[in-house]
Amino acid sequence: MSRPHITRERRTEHARRTTCPATAAQARDDMREFFSELSPAPTQECVDNAALVVSELVTNALRHAGGLTAMSLAADPITLEIVVRDPSHAPPCERTPDLNGGGGGFGWPLVRSLARTVTVNPSGRGGKYVRAVLSR
Repeated sequence: MSRPHITRERRTEHARRTTCPATAAQARDDMREFFSELSPAPTQECVDNAALVVSELVTNALRHAGGLTAMSLAADPITLEIVVRDPSHAPPCERTPDLNGGGGGFGWPLVRSLARTVTVNPSGRGGKYVRAVLSR
């Protein structure tokens, strides 16, 4: 299987990449590669937090929203932006976390606690996009 098309705008102050990973692991790899090209590099804490956000948003799109149609990453001197698009119009919903380990419910609160802002908007191409902005 060939790698998805990746577009790059390579600058030290502003950078952007769009991809369509097939799995959360591939999304994390794409994110880490993107971050490794930034100057200055994000802190390790920032990379770790972004990896959790990417994992949760991509996993939610794959499990609950009919798949992933695109993931965009962007950086400026102050913030990092993660945008995940999916074909569903339904917004993510808060669930009571399953403390017995079988039903999940931790991802959406985790994303909201790690990001400075999280927005959910309809996509002009159908479906929606979830945008999380983290401090750099």
